[in-house]
Amino acid sequence: MSIKLVLLRTGETVISDICEMVLGEDEEKRVVGYFLNNPCAIIVESVDQNTEFLEKTKMSIRLVDWMPLSKDKNIPIISDWVVSIIDPVDSLKETYENSYCKNEV
Repeated sequence: MSIKLVLLRTGETVISDICEMVLGEDEEKRVVGYFLNNPCAIIVESVDQNTEFLEKTKMSIRLVDWMPLSKDKNIPIISDWVVSIIDPVDSLKETYENSYCKNEV
């Protein structure tokens, strides 16, 4: 399992168990996309609206199904739509694992 944050060209940030979609073999092997298993959109909301710009603001984070009307829980996306893939902070990863990965493995 490889849980990552994925920033999409749409500006959405998704957390998901991710694996590469690969074509070819050996030297001709290339990543053409990714499979997002149980993807969740991350919604960040500011709790305190009266803070200065440079001060740290308190945030509320919600996870919602990224494609809630899909039967599939393993959703392919092409690599052109991915801006960045990074590791989530530990607390977010733990929340995701506890909420969306209970029936996995």
